[in-house]
Amino acid sequence: MTESSYRIQGATGEWEVVIGLEVHAQVTSNAKLFSGAATAFGAEPNTQVSLVDAAMPGMLPVPNRECIRQAVRTGMAIDAQINKWSRFDRKNYFYADLPQGYQISQLYHPIVGEGQIEIVLDEKNPEASTKVIGVERIHVEQDAGKLMHDQHPTSSYVDLNRSGVALMEIVSKPDMRSPAEAGAYLSKLRTILRYVGSCDGNMDQGSMRADVNVSVRRPGEPFGTRTETKNVNSVRFVMAVVEHEASRQVDVLESGGTVVQETRLYDPDRNETRSMRSKEDAHDYRYFPDPDLLPLELDDAFLEECRQSLPELPDVKRKRYEQGLGLSAYNAATLTADADTARWFEALLAEGARIQKKSEGEVAKASANWLLSELYGALNRLGKSLEESPVSPEEGAELLALVADGTISGTIAKQVFEIMLETGERPAAIVEEKGLKQTSDTGAIEAAVADVLARNADKVAQYKGGKEALFGFFVGQTMKAMQGKANPQVVNELVKKGLA
Repeated sequence: MTESSYRIQGATGEWEVVIGLEVHAQVTSNAKLFSGAATAFGAEPNTQVSLVDAAMPGMLPVPNRECIRQAVRTGMAIDAQINKWSRFDRKNYFYADLPQGYQISQLYHPIVGEGQIEIVLDEKNPEASTKVIGVERIHVEQDAGKLMHDQHPTSSYVDLNRSGVALMEIVSKPDMRSPAEAGAYLSKLRTILRYVGSCDGNMDQGSMRADVNVSVRRPGEPFGTRTETKNVNSVRFVMAVVEHEASRQVDVLESGGTVVQETRLYDPDRNETRSMRSKEDAHDYRYFPDPDLLPLELDDAFLEECRQSLPELPDVKRKRYEQGLGLSAYNAATLTADADTARWFEALLAEGARIQKKSEGEVAKASANWLLSELYGALNRLGKSLEESPVSPEEGAELLALVADGTISGTIAKQVFEIMLETGERPAAIVEEKGLKQTSDTGAIEAAVADVLARNADKVAQYKGGKEALFGFFVGQTMKAMQGKANPQVVNELVKKGLA
């Protein structure tokens, strides 16, 4: 476990920053937490609102089993305490987009207790840069609606599509000490949620957002007064909030002022936070047990079903890639950082092993290198995501198999790949159609080598005089003469023979 050396250099000395995150993650479910209304993103305003969501008189909430299941699975994924008995409370406050006048949440008895998340700060050296961040709790609550201020010149409209949508509030302990640690924690949490399938992690759509708690102190002293910056919707912005807010607090304290416990908002255009309201305490919300909902009681069979449904999680998968497949720490971390990338790689790996009649370990390095360099490079150039790739895992495996069995060279494979991207054709068909098969015809290669050596007699003399680095020149010239179709191993052998 590493200790952060991040410090803010103030006019009067060093300051340490203390960070905690409260992450609101929208639960993956087809219906809301207490009603059957749909949860699809992007629907027309007020088209996904039940009578329960609109708080019509006499309507009673009924818990959605799937939302509870997803919260439990998330808790299990971070090795947290699962509370078999939990309770819903009413959190009372009055906003125009909260039709009930209260939010149903969990304060005193959350469904998930303490857990932990291990972060890595340097993927090239994970063993020396890991840190465990504690998670205090995960509780389930309903989202509010949304105010729309751009629909009318003098009035604000209310969209209740999100009203009642299930959220998990995942509360960390104040264990982070730098912007980098906060960013790594949020990234790792999003990765876990996506693996588990309990939240899509799409921060740009509002399905995951963070409240950033920041305070500063002299190193080793007690915690200072914290502020909370609400609804930050990207990893980059979370890191920016920590940096800006910590510096702001240091300036306040060093000028003789006092940091006020308050809620703030982040303006990404100006890269600054500004005060929103004084921070409420729990008693301001007048919490009390929701009288319309019985406590949740989870039985062992339900918990075992949740546990059995969990996939291989990113840390376990990363170690398997390193130890079982022989991948580098960096490649293993990159491939497992996103669930979709890991699935794509494993499809590529399985098909490559099948075609080449080898074990997955034998084809893993070539598969990983091709995916992370050639395919990612092409997708970045085309502005596409892995999900939009014009080349499938099966086609990628076929291309790599053609290189492995000597049908084409690595150089020709790059040409074939470009044609695949443009046309969508299978690699074997392209190689056949374009006449790109690699030749091992020693007679043709010998003739090309002899011609290259004859045309470069001066360099041959330099090579024989001790300038051995010229060997690569002769190989390159021969490959060029053969239009890249010669077997490189045969070329190397015949160039050595020609120079002997």
